[in-house]
Amino acid sequence: MSKKLIIIGGGAAGFFLAANIKSEHWKTSILETATQPLLKVKMSGGGRCNLTHATFSTSELVKNYPRGEKELRSVFSRFQPADTFDWFETKGIELKTYDDDCVFPGSNSSQTIIDLLLNEAKKNGVNVQYCSEVIDVKHDSDKFTVSVKDRTYEADSLAITTGSSPKMWQIIENLGHTVIPPVPSLFTMNCRNRILQNLAGTTFPEAELTLSDSKIKQSGILLVTHQGISGPAVLKISSFGARKMHELNYRFDLKVNFISASFEEASDILTGHKCENPKKSIYSSNIHQVTNKFWNNLVQEAGIAEKTWADCGKSDFTKIANLLTNTELKITGKNPHKEEFVTAGGVDLKEVDFKTMESKLVPKLYLAGEILDIDALTGGFNLQACWSEAYVISRNFI
Repeated sequence: MSKKLIIIGGGAAGFFLAANIKSEHWKTSILETATQPLLKVKMSGGGRCNLTHATFSTSELVKNYPRGEKELRSVFSRFQPADTFDWFETKGIELKTYDDDCVFPGSNSSQTIIDLLLNEAKKNGVNVQYCSEVIDVKHDSDKFTVSVKDRTYEADSLAITTGSSPKMWQIIENLGHTVIPPVPSLFTMNCRNRILQNLAGTTFPEAELTLSDSKIKQSGILLVTHQGISGPAVLKISSFGARKMHELNYRFDLKVNFISASFEEASDILTGHKCENPKKSIYSSNIHQVTNKFWNNLVQEAGIAEKTWADCGKSDFTKIANLLTNTELKITGKNPHKEEFVTAGGVDLKEVDFKTMESKLVPKLYLAGEILDIDALTGGFNLQACWSEAYVISRNFI
């Protein structure tokens, strides 16, 4: 007689788990709240599905997970991006890697991935029940009783893959688990500063950002927006500093080095330029490879826009070098990145065995995806964690 596995949540982790269970000993069902499956996969990558990232070193891969870096080492040793490539390509899906190492299906359509996962689950005889919102889970002896609005299900094993779900977090707490309260992650920042005035759309390719009074620091491309700042550097520091920024109510000082050079290096370049161009207007000079508009704002803020290079002294260069390498922006709020809402929070990672993804507190309960206190930077890393965690769970059912 077959045993029963219920998967709560028809998202990436849930369907990848279903697609990898090929056992005559298990009868598998998915309970999904929505009327259709894989909605986040459908929206991923602007509808193109950024399904992984071409980072094949586990030690490098885990650096993209502000929460879960240590735990995911074990998971990725079992199933990492190279395995994701193999899995999809052996099933006929062409994958394309772009210059930023983000990976998409060759069709540039998330529907390609959705159709494959649905077909694989169907091949494995998985029963999918839509419009089935779980309202309670009980665990007695060696059985689970899962309640939806109009009926109950019994299962020998249970996998919860619902993503960021306050209702499901409450159910998991009722089973004895600890849930780390969720806070926003991956957001842009609001600020006003005269040196950024009228610079919307301007990028700084090698900016360094530091959250004041902390060791939280990130670097990368900085983008000026109409409301403040965005770009990869901002998203990274918002993710790694998610909890600290939440504690500060998203009002804090952010130190910015626009040119990824030291104060001394910036000063030396300014001094050298003075020697070579003493009679030239400082306002019309553009050095340090920044845009003309930014340079103009910079020298106006320093109060030296009317001077020539010969007129500038050490104190003037100190002002410019400080603005270039140590400007302090007062952040006054946040906005979601491209309407996404990513959270840091979920089931406490200390309560999960990452060799199997089984709960340490409730036998035969498995957890994967954003229900856990794991989140990642943009670029396909969140989906990769879902594939990997789900695959590890599937090995318990062969």
